[in-house]
Amino acid sequence: MKNFITKKKKPLPLPLALLSAAILSFQACDKTSQPLISPEKPVQSDVITPASVARVLSGIPFTLDQVREVWDGVNASSANGYDEEYTFRDMFASPGSGVGDERVGTRSVKEYHEPLNGLISRHLGDLSASGLQIYWPYSEDWDGISMPVITFCPEITLETNVGYLREELPGNKWIVKEIAVDEAYAKEHPVWVVGWNEDAGAMTPQILEKTLGEKPATRSTSDFKTLRIKEFKAHVQYDPWLSGASEFFIKCGSIKAFTASVAADLTQYTPEITDLMIKVKRKQVGTALRLNTVVVSEWSPQLSECVFLIHEYDGGKMTTWKASGEVKIKAKAYGFSVEFPYHRNDDIVWRGKLSSNYFERYNGVPNRFGDTSITFVFN
Repeated sequence: MKNFITKKKKPLPLPLALLSAAILSFQACDKTSQPLISPEKPVQSDVITPASVARVLSGIPFTLDQVREVWDGVNASSANGYDEEYTFRDMFASPGSGVGDERVGTRSVKEYHEPLNGLISRHLGDLSASGLQIYWPYSEDWDGISMPVITFCPEITLETNVGYLREELPGNKWIVKEIAVDEAYAKEHPVWVVGWNEDAGAMTPQILEKTLGEKPATRSTSDFKTLRIKEFKAHVQYDPWLSGASEFFIKCGSIKAFTASVAADLTQYTPEITDLMIKVKRKQVGTALRLNTVVVSEWSPQLSECVFLIHEYDGGKMTTWKASGEVKIKAKAYGFSVEFPYHRNDDIVWRGKLSSNYFERYNGVPNRFGDTSITFVFN
């Protein structure tokens, strides 16, 4: 996910005043009539930020039913190859649905007695167009009963941030405590991180499979081969925990189903770029993810090499990397050009050329590509 400062810098510590106190402050409220922000005065759009939304969410008296709704949403997103995220857009459009559900027509069929969007809209208005989401790291370890601490993704890289913990008191009262939360805490307790969604438009292997179904790749002739990514492993975690999981974009430039008898035939073909996002949750670092995703569906015997780029998303202005692959016509090599878009702040994990000879030699064998390992299948 996006960082707001250079990636490799050491995370900044939180001010000593926050780190030295487990509980910094609290606000006592009447459980039913004194939320942090009055329902009659919703927060205006010009002050909608991750921090402000997190603070207001902590004062909303939601119950375990609404927590389960968020859990359903993050599970649906994960099943579609995205992070453990529940966007406010999905929350208002189809409670319990995840990122990608709308694209494959699998919106949530669950009905909730009191969806979270109703409670939120009384305090914050309609957040469906805000671009914000709830990220729930380590959601798969939730015990099903613990209520979450709510925090937010700050605009600087922090390993520890303020979290808002809502607790009930005798006499129909409740308080909101500010506590320090870090990744170790999030591993043991449910934590919601309010932040910006930046991956909903990306194509994941899971969405691609659901869109195309289980049909094998179509080949024009029996001489063509199919290049697939069988397994993908990330060896390091690129982002701080508040920013979420790492997004590895896999781009492959090739010419599909290339058959030519003379050089002039090259003008009939346009290079194609396969563009996929592989999300690696923090808990999955060091684990091989089984994908079996098609990268080039029709690799011609005349296609000598493709161009390959792996970058981890980090935002910034758009730029491009220009490279060239190679085809052969009557044993003579000809180059073709491809241009890969990426963001200036992205981490370039690996880039270069990969030949058909390479794929044949290491067919089904994992090999290292920077901080990742990939197992290709070529048949």
